[in-house]
Amino acid sequence: MSFSSTLRHRLFSRFGSTHAGPSRWKSPGHQEKPNGYLFNRTPPPPGQSRNWEDWELPCYVTSFLTVVILGVGLNAKPDLTIETWAHQKALERLEMEKSE
Repeated sequence: MSFSSTLRHRLFSRFGSTHAGPSRWKSPGHQEKPNGYLFNRTPPPPGQSRNWEDWELPCYVTSFLTVVILGVGLNAKPDLTIETWAHQKALERLEMEKSE
């Protein structure tokens, strides 16, 4: 028995799979063929709008508020970088030297 066939046998026997037979990670699905629409939803008849599902409004509102809060919060945060601190200290030292 060669090394590659031994390794293949050990891997497939360890994870409960064989070369032939169904895979435990893939299934054939429930629909025989795709119908060509996004998320396999047929569009509503002309003149009617799609009804929102229960989770959509809270999800959209939460997403919008998250973007607003993060946008305002991250733009209003203080500048605490070492470069800003060093620049302020250098300006303070220059002012002290000028006043002496």
